[in-house]
Parts: sequence; structure tokens; C-alpha cells
Amino acid sequence: MNRRPLLRGIAPELLLRAAETIKLLGHPERLKIVEALEEEPRSVSELCRICGLDQPICSQHLCRLRRHGVVVAKRRGQHVVYRVVDAKVSHILSCIRTCDARRSA
Repeated sequence: MNRRPLLRGIAPELLLRAAETIKLLGHPERLKIVEALEEEPRSVSELCRICGLDQPICSQHLCRLRRHGVVVAKRRGQHVVYRVVDAKVSHILSCIRTCDARRSA
């Protein structure tokens, strides 16, 4: 009998980084934030309004996303504007949308 290996040989470092990203995005409020940022860069106040979050909570989530390298911040006048820089995030959101579309069909 021809047995195939269970794993496809994904490097352990990649598995670790992927698990960290998935864990980070495993919070519904962080998913809302990155989805809003996927459309365009936004300030904290815009994100609070769009996502229905209080400013301190939104800022805490953004801090975690920034530390993990998912988003970057840039000062524009008096505001700090965030944008997604991790391409995996858009792919993860796309997978979520695809799964939801299949479930709804």
C-alpha cells in the first residue's frame, strides 16, 4: 500500500508564524478592524465609528496588530492613520468570505 505523509512539509517556523497570525486574528473586533483597514487607511476615530468600539479598546487592538506587523501607523497632521501591510490578512478575510458564501448558498 502506498502511504502518503500526513504533512506536506511546511517549515516549522512558518507554522509558528501562521499560528500566531491566526490567533491574533481570532478576535472578532480585530477582524472588524482589519476588514475596515482592508478598504483604505483609517484613523482611530474612524475605526471606532465603523467598528462600534470605544477608543481605548480600539487602540489596544491596533497596538497588538502593529506589534505583530499586521498594520503600520503613520501620522497625518493631528491624526494617526493605520493601514494593513500583511498580505496574508486579505487572503484570510477572503477565505472567511468564501466560507460564508458557501454556507449561505
